[in-house]
Amino acid sequence: MEFDKNQRMLSLQGVAVTYADGHRALEPTNLSVCRGEFVVLLGASGAGKSTLLRSINGLVTPTMGTVVVADLPHGVVSPRNLREHRRHCGMVFQQHHLIGRQTVLDNVLMGKLASRGPLQSLWPWSRADKLQALAVIDRVGLLEKALARADTLSGGQQQRVGIARALVQQPRLLLADEPVASLDPATAQGVLTLLHAICKTDRLTAIVSLHQVNLAQMFADRIVGIRQGRVVFDDVAARLTPELAAALYAQGAAGTAPHPSHVAQPGAHPSQPQEFQPC
Repeated sequence: MEFDKNQRMLSLQGVAVTYADGHRALEPTNLSVCRGEFVVLLGASGAGKSTLLRSINGLVTPTMGTVVVADLPHGVVSPRNLREHRRHCGMVFQQHHLIGRQTVLDNVLMGKLASRGPLQSLWPWSRADKLQALAVIDRVGLLEKALARADTLSGGQQQRVGIARALVQQPRLLLADEPVASLDPATAQGVLTLLHAICKTDRLTAIVSLHQVNLAQMFADRIVGIRQGRVVFDDVAARLTPELAAALYAQGAAGTAPHPSHVAQPGAHPSQPQEFQPC
């Protein structure tokens, strides 16, 4: 595997999320990710994948627990260093979140806003900024579309713009929340092939949420299966059998959980964090 098993990039320590309506979206979870690892969060819609991802970059504030990131001052993500953390944590969204009337180049340059101060954000982009943005646009295969409006692109092309916008930040950690959910199978595989290749070339640590089992097994160094807010599988992709995969999407609780050697025990109390730390 092309990652450092001995160097931890990210650690979730007892992280849980309960929303204002009382819904527990994520049970207390311990999870570590190695530097350079390509991790796929796998599970059905509503399983808690997006909540886990968004708790890492602070879009969702954990109700309890801590997020620890290597290279971050003092380690623990907090309101004091959240801006610094986000500067080095790229995010790719399911619905692209592009500004349709603006060009591909302008959308990609938005990824550099976190590195600019309030006054700098009023200044025009420099030539160096534009060249950097054009370089990442070229990496995702869209250089000829750099001056096209974003809303004239196909869904797959728009997602490539979203990837370029994250890459222009020069992140150390890349999060992707269901980045291919709205794409047809062939386009989805193409986008993930591109994303995986860039992460491996740049030794980026990546955490990607998916609901397609075949794509998870194709690209993941490691799959973290999530069901009803709990981590129920954490192992290399080759060990996710069809039976274990089916159990991730099964309805109900009793009798449907994956094999105990790979899962949190079904009878475990919700307040007990689940421990999976291969790093």
